[in-house]
Formats: sequence, structure tokens, C-alpha cells
Amino acid sequence: MPSTLTLDAYAARFEDEPGYLDFARVGPVGRTVHEELAAQYGTLARGRFGSLDAVMHQNARVQSAVAALTGFRPDQVVFQPNTSQGLMHAMFGITGGVSMSPAEFPSVTFAAVRAAQALGVLTPNWLETDHGRVTPGNLRDQLSSSIVAVAISLVDFRTGYLADLEGIRQVIGDRLLIVDAAQCFGVVDAPWALADVVVTGGQKWLRAGWGTGFLALSDRAREHLTPVWSGFSGTDVPGTPMDSVPEPTRTAAAFEVSNPDPMAQARFAASLEEIAAVGVPEINARIAENVSRIIDLADEFALPVVSSRAEPERAGIVVLEPAPDQLTVLAASLHNHGVTATIRQDRVRLSPHVTTDEETFSMLKAAFVSFGTATSV
Repeated sequence: MPSTLTLDAYAARFEDEPGYLDFARVGPVGRTVHEELAAQYGTLARGRFGSLDAVMHQNARVQSAVAALTGFRPDQVVFQPNTSQGLMHAMFGITGGVSMSPAEFPSVTFAAVRAAQALGVLTPNWLETDHGRVTPGNLRDQLSSSIVAVAISLVDFRTGYLADLEGIRQVIGDRLLIVDAAQCFGVVDAPWALADVVVTGGQKWLRAGWGTGFLALSDRAREHLTPVWSGFSGTDVPGTPMDSVPEPTRTAAAFEVSNPDPMAQARFAASLEEIAAVGVPEINARIAENVSRIIDLADEFALPVVSSRAEPERAGIVVLEPAPDQLTVLAASLHNHGVTATIRQDRVRLSPHVTTDEETFSMLKAAFVSFGTATSV
């Protein structure tokens, strides 16, 4: 990839169909990921002498790409096949109380409860929140001396709320801060170094496809977390350890079960490198404009917006909550006009990207017109 890439040139590398507003669920991949995968598989298919080492050794590339976007050192990063597995590694490694909202995405809550059930050394502490939003204010009064870690989603999947990472860091003191970044990594320019654990997958906003992600650990997190699932690839022994079981390495690589899928790593690294070439602030600014346009359209048709309106409290998600008897009508209107969205728990979630074009906004407006016509009869 070139050292710099304009936002329009980046957007031109994708071919998602008009009407797609579901990047919070999955982001269609672009030419860069396609071409990377084709090149890697082309090399693997031929099996040319001496070529497989380049295919199979993608770790350093992934670590460098993640480091460039997070500020963590490469040795503090380990590839993961998804967010859930990274969170399992983190939660199974904790001894003590962990505070989190019961409304977090199940990747967080299941990891904590399963760790508590299996090992009996982690204690989930369920927070009372402001309609699912974890804020420094509501967190401050619910921390006790038994709490050793706090887990949050930087962007909440239900409400689209962008948490105050700096405020939460100040409130929790020296406790570990675990951040699920699946709903924002690559499109929110966050101070990631304030977190002790950052986990994400690449199938959403990073547009790298499934089977991709990373776990980043501060030195403090690596010191406090026990690598319960530490496989043969997570030692300091060069190559594959034989005839003995060495101790896990002191780097983040200890939180690895086996050799990762190099094709997935290549896709993931290519996506991250492309984002770094554009710049996360530039991507974020375009998405913020698109979010504002969706909110304005919703207001025009008197559709209740229940996600955050203030830019400091939002990322790429707009949540609509029509009257219960109107949800089916809205869902049908979106479907009939070719608009892809997530409909869950009486709400409609719309999530644009930099590739969201004028035709998509026209389709969304047409769907809202149909909805307004049907509900005014």
C-alpha cells in the first residue's frame, strides 16, 4: 500500500451495493483484502520451493499493523480469530472481581461467567447503568476494593454510545481496563493506550472478513493475567517445542492456542495497513457526516432516535425506536426499498461507512416515505 491514501481513493476500493447500512454487523470486504487473499492463495496453490515461509509467517506483519493503529508495542499484540476468543483469554486469566454491564454484548458477559464457572477465581460484578451506558459517573459509586478490572465496550452495540475512555480510566484507578473494540476499531480515533486490554474482530468496521482480530495487552495486564489457554506456539522456544512443555512466553503471544491461520492474518494486516494509510480521523469524520445525515432524515419523518446525538458520544451507529405497532411497518419499508439494517428488540440499527453513497441515502429516504405514508393512514 502507498504511504498515504486519500479518503475517496480508499472508498473507491469497495463495491458494496447501495442500500447497505449494516456495518455494525458486518463490513463487506474491498479489493485490497480480495487481492491480498488471492495473492496468498496463489502462492500456496503452487507450493514453489522456498515460498511457503512468506505465506506462513504473518505474525510480525499483523503485530506491526496493530501497533501502528493502537500505540501498543508489537510484542504486546497477538492475533485472535475473533473478539470472543480474545475476551475468553482475558477473562479466564483474571483473579478477582470484574465490573461490567449485564447489557454488554454476550462476548463479554459469557467470557466472564464461563471463567467464573470453570475456575472459580473471577467474580462478575453487574453494574447498574444509565440505560445500558457505562459512564464515569455511574461507575464511580459501584467500585469496591474487590474489583480488580472493569470491562466495557467502547461503543455499545445496542445504543451506539461511545464511552468516555479517559473518564473511565481516571475513575477506576489502577484496576485493569478491558475494552471490547469490535464496534469501533478502525473508525474511532481512541486513546487506546489508556486500556490494559483491547480486543476486536475484523469482520465489522475493519472490513477484513471473519476469522480475524487481535488481543493487545499492556505490560501490567500481561503481568496480572494468567495465560490459561496457552498452546505450543506461545513459548520462547524457537520453532515447535518437542518432548517437553515449556513455560508460556512473557509476551502477549502466550495468549495463543496454536499457529494462527496465515491467510486470515494476511487479510487482517492488509485491511489495517490500508486504514493506516488513510488515517482513522479522516474515516471517522466522513462517517460522522453520514451519521448526521441519517439522524436528520429520521427527524424529518418523526422517527424517534434513541442513540446519542452528540458527536462526542457517538460513533457509526444510529438507533431508531418506532412505536411497537409500527416496527413491522418500518422493517418492511426498509426491506422493500433494499436497505440492509439490523432489527433487534423493537429497534432498528443503521450503521453507515465512508462508502455510503447518495443512492443509499435516497433509498433510505424512500423507505421512510413509505413508512410515513403507511402509518399516517
